[in-house]
Amino acid sequence: MNRFEGPGGKEARIRYLDGDFQVLTPGAFVHCAVTGEPIPLDELKYWSVARQEPYANAAASLSRELEIDPGLRKRG
Repeated sequence: MNRFEGPGGKEARIRYLDGDFQVLTPGAFVHCAVTGEPIPLDELKYWSVARQEPYANAAASLSRELEIDPGLRKRG
C-alpha cells in the first residue's frame, strides 16, 4: 500500500494564504497544478495565493509564472 491509500489517502481541499494554508476538506495530499504529481501536505512548500494552486517544487512554480507572464523571461 502506498502512502496515499487508506482512510487518510484522499485529496485535501486547501485555501492558500500568505505563508500558510488552511485545510478546508481533510486529506493527505494535493496535486501539483503544473505536473499533476501528488504532494503530501507535510511537504507542501510552494503555492500561489492569487491563483489558489499548489506546486511540487520551485521549478514548477517558476514554470507557471513564466506561462502566465512570458514577459518575465525578458527581465534582467
